[in-house]
Amino acid sequence: QVELVESGGGLVQPGGSLRLSCAASGRTLSRYSMGWFRQAPGKERETVATIHWNSGRTRYGVSVEGRFSIARDNAKNTVYLQMNNLKPEHPAVYYCAATSGTIYPSGVPFDSRRYDVWGQGTQVTVSS
Repeated sequence: QVELVESGGGLVQPGGSLRLSCAASGRTLSRYSMGWFRQAPGKERETVATIHWNSGRTRYGVSVEGRFSIARDNAKNTVYLQMNNLKPEHPAVYYCAATSGTIYPSGVPFDSRRYDVWGQGTQVTVSS
């Protein structure tokens, strides 16, 4: 099974930018649709962005649309989340996850419960 490791989190000032990376090993990501999710203490996990395994079609959560961008580089077996205009809020752990394009060949689920493989997470704190 594919294994995922997130990196790039940390402390950033409001209005700043940060790019998260999700590096895969074990299998190529080319056959997996990917998602980024985040969870703050005491809050539900929310879907941030998804990208289709083949078409590259993307979808964003309403709270981040226009500010965040998901991308993939299959040659590097890595998925990215570019976060711009970050807003001050409680720290959240950002996770990347994979779901099989064999199971979902045409569409990409937005529900985190449909994702099978998860990274360990990387914390992002936006504060002055």
